[in-house]
Amino acid sequence: MERRRRIAIRGATVVTMNAAREVLEQGDVLVADGRIQRVAAPAAAPEELAGYEVVGAQGLVLIPGLVQTHVHLCQTLFRGLADDLELLDWLRLRIWPLEGAHDAASLRCSALAGISELLRGGTTTILDMESVHHTEAALEAILESGIRAIAGKCLMDHGEGVPPSLLEGIDEGIRESVELLEAWDMRDDGRVRYALCPRFVVSCTDALLGEVRRVSEHYGVPVHTHAAENQDEVALVKAERGRLNVEHLAELGLLGHRLVMAHGIWVEPGELDLIAQGDAALAHCPGSNLKLGSGIASTPRWLERGIRFGIGADGAPCNNHLDMWSEMRLSAILQKPFYGARAMPASQVFALATIDGARALGLEDEVGSVEAGKRADLVLVDWSGSHHVPLGYTDVYSHLVYESKSSDVVLTMVDGRVLFAQGEVRTIDEAAVRRSCEAALTRLVERSGIPIAPSGALAALARRRDGR
Repeated sequence: MERRRRIAIRGATVVTMNAAREVLEQGDVLVADGRIQRVAAPAAAPEELAGYEVVGAQGLVLIPGLVQTHVHLCQTLFRGLADDLELLDWLRLRIWPLEGAHDAASLRCSALAGISELLRGGTTTILDMESVHHTEAALEAILESGIRAIAGKCLMDHGEGVPPSLLEGIDEGIRESVELLEAWDMRDDGRVRYALCPRFVVSCTDALLGEVRRVSEHYGVPVHTHAAENQDEVALVKAERGRLNVEHLAELGLLGHRLVMAHGIWVEPGELDLIAQGDAALAHCPGSNLKLGSGIASTPRWLERGIRFGIGADGAPCNNHLDMWSEMRLSAILQKPFYGARAMPASQVFALATIDGARALGLEDEVGSVEAGKRADLVLVDWSGSHHVPLGYTDVYSHLVYESKSSDVVLTMVDGRVLFAQGEVRTIDEAAVRRSCEAALTRLVERSGIPIAPSGALAALARRRDGR
């Protein structure tokens, strides 16, 4: 990976997302040692730029890097292999057998393919749940690629339909999690961090969840899980444990400020009160929730209670892309038929994708806004496309949330390192990753035992694309 450089981004419209929500008509952002050194408006004097590499950004928009609060890099390889299924069937019939068939090489290329897509779309920070095995391969991909991530091995010791390849004893799962935590947490000056990841109550015994709480408290690391995503899941938890998802996590002592729960579609009002009281966080995944037919989370109710939450794409096989711009748009427009056209305005949604997403992950002092002293996780966006005409009288957040696309991103920087620019992800050999993924998927499908027939037309297209 390239070393951190002294960079001056000159002349951009700067959407700071600071406490005052300042938007600078034309500003310079100076970066040194991986952090934002200065946000200057009007422009910095020429003598201040001595020793800086100047990036001309006139006519471009500079924003904080986007923060996704729930993804599964291990599932990128399964894109398009689990369409048109509800959650529990989606897991039992496709995702769990495919995850159980991963080897280290297939998981690595899955992670790199996902990271490449994320960086191209301006996502700089993720909360990532991996599979049960080979998590180190994904952590290595994260480290090498330069993306900022909190990631961890999935924990599963229980559940109907869970393949033997994903079930492991409590002692084994916790031991490996602690080994990974001690080896990987706070790597590269804190860019790579570790989270404990019990999949959800359906696949974890209370004894395992109790051990997760103990380890999290001992090491002070986050816990990431799923909760109240699907009505059948909620009913199953209630039948097995006698309580609702969030109630059960609270009873086990997990409902605190280190907990991030994905989805939360079917949380009851009393559970929302528990989340707010415990200062736990939620992750909203509208695209995934729609595609799986799970429902629509009532995010205005979360806001009313002051609950911390952010936005995430979830995994490629339940969304089919990892595009934060699409998730922002959905997060805004889905609520309006239920709560009125003024619900979830664009400015609020963009905050959820940046500073509020960072707050949900406990990273708000490091990322999520363009301010001096913060990590230089920055994105340049080009609004010269026809879908941004006109510009003169509209609101900057309207363009960001309702009109912008991942293809508008022209530069992505993390910790002062340019990871994507001029149409190229600089830290990933994308052509090699594509070839590796095609080969890995064949091995993985065969091992999984799932009766999926390859498409001759698409296989031929992949060969032509990759020059094979």
